[in-house]
Amino acid sequence: MSADTARTGGTSFLASTRLIAEREIRTQTASKGFWINFGVIVVGIFVLSIVPGLFGGGEPSVATVGSDAARVAEAAELDTQPVPDRASAEVLVQAGDVDAAIVPDPEGSSPLGLRIVAEQSSPDDIVAALSVSPPVDLLNPSEVSDGLQFLVVFLFALVFFMASFIFGMAIAQSVVTEKQTRIIEILVATVPVRALLTGKIAGHSVLAFGQITVIALATPVALRLGGHDDLLSTIAGPLGWFVPFFALGFVLLACMWAVAGSMVSRQEDLGSSTSLVSTLIMIPYFGVIFFRDNDLVMTVLSYVPFSAPLAMPARLFSGDAQGWEPVVTLVILIVAVAASIMMASRLYSGSLLQTGARVRLGRAWARTD
Repeated sequence: MSADTARTGGTSFLASTRLIAEREIRTQTASKGFWINFGVIVVGIFVLSIVPGLFGGGEPSVATVGSDAARVAEAAELDTQPVPDRASAEVLVQAGDVDAAIVPDPEGSSPLGLRIVAEQSSPDDIVAALSVSPPVDLLNPSEVSDGLQFLVVFLFALVFFMASFIFGMAIAQSVVTEKQTRIIEILVATVPVRALLTGKIAGHSVLAFGQITVIALATPVALRLGGHDDLLSTIAGPLGWFVPFFALGFVLLACMWAVAGSMVSRQEDLGSSTSLVSTLIMIPYFGVIFFRDNDLVMTVLSYVPFSAPLAMPARLFSGDAQGWEPVVTLVILIVAVAASIMMASRLYSGSLLQTGARVRLGRAWARTD
C-alpha cells in the first residue's frame, strides 16, 4: 500500500476529519461574538414570548351600571366591576381604578342603549370590544390566524437565514485565511484535501445544529412561560420538522460556502466569490415571506432544495401540506446534499492550492489532484 493510499484510507481520513472539525469548533467557540450572537437569539425568544404578557395590561377593566351594561361587558370578556350609579362609576374612572365605565344612555342615541365614560381619551380597546360585528362562517377555517402564520414563518426564515449566513461566511473566511497565510500548504501535506473540506463542514455543522437544537428546546419553554399553550400545541409539529430540514439545508449551503472560499486567495475578494451563495440564501428567505399566501408558489418552493428547508415547515404550520410531502422533500434534499458534496469535493480540491487571481469554476473542475 502506498503512502498516499495509507494516508487517505478510511481510518486516517476519519481521524483527519475529526481533527479539522475539532479545530474549527475550538476556533469559533473561543470567539466572544459567537456566544453574543447565540445569546441574543435565545434571549430574544424569551423576550418575544414573555414581555408582551407583562406589559399588555391584561383585560381592560370597566365599571358597569345596570344589568345590561354588565351583560355586554361580560360578553366582551372585560374585567367588570358593578356599581350602583353613574356617579360611583365616574369616581372609579377618575381615581384610575378602572379604565372606563359603561352606563345606561338616557338619551337613547346609542343602538346598545349604553354609553362609555372615560377620563381623558377614548378607550379604543373597549370600544372595539363592544363593537357589534356580524358572525362569519368559514368554509375552510385555518387552525392559525394570518398574523400568527406570518410571525412563525418569518421567525423560521430568520433563524435559517442568520445561521446559514453567519456560519457559512465563517467557513469561507476560514478557507481564505488558510490560503492567504499559506497554512493550507502545510495542512495539505499532512491531511487529505477532502478531509479538510469534510472537517470544516462537519465542525460548523455541529455548531449550527447545536444552536438550532437549543432554540428548538427553548422555544416551548418560552411559550409556556408566556402563557401561549395554544400556540405551543400548534407549532410543535412544524418545529420538529424544521430541525431535520435545517440540518440538510445547512450542509447543502455549507458545501457551497467552502468552495466559494477556495476560489479566492484574499479576504478582499471574498465578496465576489460568495455572491452566488448569498443569493441562494436571500431568494428563499424573501420568497417564503412574500409568497406565503400563494399556494402554488409555496408548493414549488417546498420541493426546490434551496428553499425547501423554509417552505415545507411553513406549509406544515399552515396545514397546507399533505402528510407524505415532507418525507418526499427530505429525500430530495438528501439527494441534493449528496450531489453537492461530490461536486464541492472536486471543486475544492481543484482550487485550494491555486493562488493569485480568482479561480474559475471550469479550471477548478478540470484540475486533477
